[in-house]
Amino acid sequence: MRVRPRALTILAACLLVLGVLTTGRAHAAGSLTAAFAKTSDWGSGYQAQFTVTNNGSSAINGWTVAFDLPSGSSVGTYWDALLTQSGSHYTFENRDYNASVPAGGSVSFGFVVSGSGTPSGCMLNGAACDGGGGGGGGSDTQPPSAPAGLTVTGHTSSSVSLSWTASTDNVGVTGYEVYQGSSLAVTVSGTSATVSGLAASTSYSFKVRAKDAAGNFSAYSATISATTDAGGTTPPPPSGGLRAAPYFMPLDNDPQPISAIVSGSGVKSLVLAFVLAPNGGGCTPTWDGDAGLTVSSDTAVKAQVDAVRAAGGDVAVSFGGYNGLELGAACSDAASLAQAYQQVIDKYSLTHVDFDIEGDDLGDVAGETRRFQAIRILKQNAAAAGRALEVSLTMPVTTVGLSDLDKAEIQRAKDNGADIDMYAVMAFDYGGPAASMAADVQKVMEAAHTQLAALRPDLSDTSIYARTGLILMNGHTDQPSELFTQDTFRTLLGYAQQHHLGRLSFWSLNRDRQCTGTTGWADGKCSGVTQQPYDFAKIIGQFTG
Repeated sequence: MRVRPRALTILAACLLVLGVLTTGRAHAAGSLTAAFAKTSDWGSGYQAQFTVTNNGSSAINGWTVAFDLPSGSSVGTYWDALLTQSGSHYTFENRDYNASVPAGGSVSFGFVVSGSGTPSGCMLNGAACDGGGGGGGGSDTQPPSAPAGLTVTGHTSSSVSLSWTASTDNVGVTGYEVYQGSSLAVTVSGTSATVSGLAASTSYSFKVRAKDAAGNFSAYSATISATTDAGGTTPPPPSGGLRAAPYFMPLDNDPQPISAIVSGSGVKSLVLAFVLAPNGGGCTPTWDGDAGLTVSSDTAVKAQVDAVRAAGGDVAVSFGGYNGLELGAACSDAASLAQAYQQVIDKYSLTHVDFDIEGDDLGDVAGETRRFQAIRILKQNAAAAGRALEVSLTMPVTTVGLSDLDKAEIQRAKDNGADIDMYAVMAFDYGGPAASMAADVQKVMEAAHTQLAALRPDLSDTSIYARTGLILMNGHTDQPSELFTQDTFRTLLGYAQQHHLGRLSFWSLNRDRQCTGTTGWADGKCSGVTQQPYDFAKIIGQFTG
């Protein structure tokens, strides 16, 4: 959703890199190395990174890593480097912001490979990546020891939790791959994991192997079996806590008093928007990206959350939005990102969180990978504490349903073991026709349903609907061709009821009133159509799932 806060300045800049600095690359043999490591592997492809380390006594300015991939494998998405390709030969060169590597320091760049082939003939600034004279791609060929003591530590109707004893390695273990049967289920850095999305009352086998920084894999652990609990044949749909829940900005766009909302809007629950990283950067959760509105020091939103719950409702908090800096792009690793998200969960005692990933964040492979690894940690934290945590993923759509970036994001969540409870479809701002808005939204939703069914074959058709949210926008949207009237909402309420969707929502409750005075086309504080206060919320409030 698009944010129009009081003082949020949107800073955007496009940089076309025409050349890079290539001087200052002389270095003593062995002082500069590049280590390859897979960070995720899904069989038909994988995500990996090279870490360039300066073992010398002085900084270097500029680096180039070149390698070959075998036939059938190719590099797709990449980040933190510039790529030149000639056939199966790939050359990655530093960006302007990571050219300098201080003595004892390191930088990394990442990429996604289609196929299972790994790099060979690795050269760093014209010398071997391992610091020697050849091009072998690293001298370490010793694999880690096999993980031992694989144990089942818990199970539900849709998940199995495992733990094991750490492997040892001459240069250090960087992670573990957990296999369900012969398929990779999840990749973790620690010695425990939860495999989700399983069928109830079903026996599964699991095994684990370790990997090191050079990409060497250990032998597999002994195989262990576990049976999920009874409770159905598919993972359970989300609970009914936030069935009808519009988005609401508690600190921006002239928010209505909570007392007026709970007494006059017809809805009891809200999705509070948005928690972001500070606009200037940093892994600290703030409201609206304002460094002066940190979650840790907040009292205003906490009072509103308490008031909603006192009236019998509940809240979710949404991370992201169309503008601002999402925490997944600001935090350097999954562990620190999970801590930032967890701080928000603990502050407001949340059982529902939403990730509204749009703009530059959608399609950012590194950021999405961190985010889903962090979500996996959040789920594990909740399970360990005996609490529920439902996660919704909000996605913009096109006239034909989910975009390729949406579908890749859903697959990436699966690849990283992040269990998504609800896929919330943002069915506006895609260029729909005002004259037949309700019919067109239904067409888009059915297209998204078909796509979700293909991406989640573990779920039944009914479960797909139950895990789908529909998000509308009241009145005028950012697209002049679109218009959502009260009648549009009534028709789409019927669609949501008919298919028993998991949630019905809209952007936003702040806009659920008639405009007065001079306003913009799609103002953040009013709908742009003739209405009474809370007309749209009262329709949404009738939704029961």
